[in-house]
Amino acid sequence: MKNLGLVLLCLLQFSCNSQIAQKVNGISFVANKDRVTQEHIDKVLSIHANHAAVMPFGFVGSLDSPQIVFNTDRQWYGETTEGGRQYIEMLRKNGISVLLKPQIWIRRGEFTGTLKMETEEDWKALEASYERFILMYAQLAQETNSEIFCIGTELEQFVKHRPEFWVRLISKIKNIYTGKLTYAANWDEYTRTPFWEELDYIGVDAYFPLSEEKSPSLDQLKVGWQKWKPVLQSFSKEKARPILFTEFGYRSMDYTAKKPWLVDRNDEQVNLEAQANATQAIFDEFWKEDWFAGGYIWKWFIWHDKVGGEKDNRFTPQNKPAEETLKAWYKKSMYR
Repeated sequence: MKNLGLVLLCLLQFSCNSQIAQKVNGISFVANKDRVTQEHIDKVLSIHANHAAVMPFGFVGSLDSPQIVFNTDRQWYGETTEGGRQYIEMLRKNGISVLLKPQIWIRRGEFTGTLKMETEEDWKALEASYERFILMYAQLAQETNSEIFCIGTELEQFVKHRPEFWVRLISKIKNIYTGKLTYAANWDEYTRTPFWEELDYIGVDAYFPLSEEKSPSLDQLKVGWQKWKPVLQSFSKEKARPILFTEFGYRSMDYTAKKPWLVDRNDEQVNLEAQANATQAIFDEFWKEDWFAGGYIWKWFIWHDKVGGEKDNRFTPQNKPAEETLKAWYKKSMYR
């Protein structure tokens, strides 16, 4: 019996270690006006991704507007519940797990972290509108057996000023959805997010500044991570939750690691090597850590052959050296 107990203990330890080693090798699957076909999914499978973030959208007119417009016939197909369901079903049919991550877009691309109401009346109206928005997608996550559901993305002022609402909202979500939960906090927000104990993952959009060099080397980028990585590890231990990079990625341009969050349409020189180095650095630093769950690269478009490439300075790794870096690491991670 003693030997049997030892065997069972070893099997349990092996099982736990296997679960830790199976990272989320994810892509942020951008909503499109078209339905997803097997051709689109084949490109995801070709880089050995095992997870995809599906991202339907709600729209807000201004930074002080309390109304969220969502699931309308004026939106792109992939931004609606119908499109989200079709995307999820196609991904899961191919063995790809899903993070359903409904997001808000504020007119003119204003940063969602600064969404803030001026009156109590407007705060209550925003709460009611957001609750309708997020519970509808919690229901979709449950119906589609999505593995993870994200309750919000980069909403720091909303969280800061209405923390009680978020605790109540999480409870309502749990009455609908039985899978794992996260919130996608901005890189400079996550330590102040008050409800991690209510969720399963500490979600971080990992746009940490790493280097002011025009074309940083791999070693310089890894050094840059040493300012941030110990804090992430310590925070994970404090909250007893793994860190999940709900977004990570770099633009293929000069100074890509100086302000990695930039989404402007600047004409900065294309720098494919800098993007590949920054992508390599994040894998080198995090994918071996047992407190780190993995992440979703920003971003992946369904029409693979029409995006990215050697003249593109945007985030997507598609048709760039960074795609090969991604592919190699995701393949390596599959067999850990």
